[in-house]
Amino acid sequence: MLDMDRRVQPVRRNAMAVLAAALLISAPWLGWWTLAPLVLAIALFKIADRQATRVAHPEYALFGAWIGSEAIIALSVALSGGPKVATMAWLAIPIVTLPARFSARGVSVGVVIAVGLLLAVAFATNAHAVLQDPPLVIAPASLIIAVAMLSMALMRSDIEHRGECLIDDLTGLLNRKALASRSEELVQQSEITGEPVGIIAGDIDCFKKVNDRCGHAAGDAALAHIAGRLRTQLRAFDLLYRLGGDEFVVLLPGADLGESEAIAETLRIAVDAEPLEDGSPVTMSFGVSASARGEPFRYRDVLAAADAVLYVAKNQGRDRVLAAPPHEYTNDRRQDHALASSGAPVGM
Repeated sequence: MLDMDRRVQPVRRNAMAVLAAALLISAPWLGWWTLAPLVLAIALFKIADRQATRVAHPEYALFGAWIGSEAIIALSVALSGGPKVATMAWLAIPIVTLPARFSARGVSVGVVIAVGLLLAVAFATNAHAVLQDPPLVIAPASLIIAVAMLSMALMRSDIEHRGECLIDDLTGLLNRKALASRSEELVQQSEITGEPVGIIAGDIDCFKKVNDRCGHAAGDAALAHIAGRLRTQLRAFDLLYRLGGDEFVVLLPGADLGESEAIAETLRIAVDAEPLEDGSPVTMSFGVSASARGEPFRYRDVLAAADAVLYVAKNQGRDRVLAAPPHEYTNDRRQDHALASSGAPVGM
């Protein structure tokens, strides 16, 4: 959802610019004040975008901003003349963005809200005109519903095709290609916000023995089981990836080193708490690193530091979490020195 919202943001800005241009051209007939609600809508989305990555349930912030934009458009239509104004059709514009960020249920709720606002504006401002000429509301209402249906179909097709490229078939997690794309976005985002980004690297302890003892089918089942355990412990905006084999990576936007280490420990406990389907115990080891607040997120360096301390954790007995020292990733020589002092072979 957050990934799609980031993709929608530049398009939404351009759409707002088009509406602003239309209002400027129409100002002699509608009045200059009609620009005020548009400015309010832009401010509302800016607040929602800023809060989306900082709250446990970003969908509420985004949907709240969406409802606000529809309400502002409805208010503008009401103040400028109601059902006889051509801008009634603008209530369909926010509908286009719903399928990109919300489920079918969210889209349905959004359509009901949009049609409800349409009817409320029409009957509150000029009920007589609506009763005399029902197509004044039938046409924009049908436009809202049709736009939702078409947008939903297009989004489902897009998700299906993108999923084939970015989703690991076995576990349903995002894959290495998705990780490369998202990490680049976080690099650019951190340059603007200065927020830290944590990385957790983990793999299953002695996974080869599971395959050797029970066969590859059991190994695949174990991977799917563990992926599910990991996924249920993460926040809404954390992203879990399977790199291949039994290797997993978690991206933690906004998490510093301490927060990332705490999340990794939660993952370790969750995996350890539930055995595999055949009753066999299973554990994981994790390495953690994070960029510092106010500093750029250097993805490759942070990932390398997390991967390095993961191997140290494996050498120290497995089933544990180790965090790279702060800023350790800024210098390869420092990292090698830390690994050497821990007794781990460098470059393994």
